[in-house]
Amino acid sequence: MKGQIVKIISNLYYVNCNGEIYICHSRGNFRNKKITPVVGDYCNINEKDNYILEILPRKNFLIRPLVANIDQGLIVTSLKTPDFSTNLLDKLILIMELNKIKPIICITKEDLITRTEKDEIRKIMDYYEKIGYKVLYNYEVDEIKTIFKEKTTVFTGQTGAGKSSLFNKLDSNLNFDVGEVSEALGRGRHTTRYVELVSLFGGKLVDTPGFSSIDLSVYTKEQMKDAFIEFKNYECKYKDCMHNNESENECAIKKAVIDNKILKSRYQNYIKFLNNDNNN
Repeated sequence: MKGQIVKIISNLYYVNCNGEIYICHSRGNFRNKKITPVVGDYCNINEKDNYILEILPRKNFLIRPLVANIDQGLIVTSLKTPDFSTNLLDKLILIMELNKIKPIICITKEDLITRTEKDEIRKIMDYYEKIGYKVLYNYEVDEIKTIFKEKTTVFTGQTGAGKSSLFNKLDSNLNFDVGEVSEALGRGRHTTRYVELVSLFGGKLVDTPGFSSIDLSVYTKEQMKDAFIEFKNYECKYKDCMHNNESENECAIKKAVIDNKILKSRYQNYIKFLNNDNNN
């Protein structure tokens, strides 16, 4: 019988088969074959003995958070406590692009910043929308609900950004725990204990634990360059240009940054990622 893993607790796999949940174990030879079932995996099970027999091919796969077969990612982005970080936002967008997941930005805690700060954030978000990314605000509840239909969506973002609060706004029956944010550390405690896939608004939703570090070393520099989608709108003098050490006369990307056509912080973050500088 075919199903999908919707939750994993310890060594138990909760598999949804046509609306019925089977609590399964994995086959012993999975470890020998270096197969690790994750939430989102489609699989074949033996429903009598409650064993996962086979993991079916994946559309995509994320390591942090550990999920598979995702259509889109809602990047929950706090403006205050924790403070807004273009580095983290671009890093999460990069991970989504590299894994063929559609990024959607959701801004939270706008009420905690000044009018001047709001104006600056709006300008930055206008740029993200201009290059093709959807930007939503956490108070746009009805519009956010429409993105789930017939999609599998992962919620992600730094700890304390307001993912659990947004869940509860969307559907109070989800009743996710909301964590406090430490003022001293500028980050929240992890309130999500495990990854879980739930049905919501005609689609599927993955809640994931918050995280603060992402390893980009598994990707090539060429892959990262291609994942900055606005770079494709400019043609450099040399096809293998990495937009790094070249002069602005040779590099169309550098010139576009100087001309304010490419957001300076986006380019600066690209250079950091290229040089494996993963600090925020």
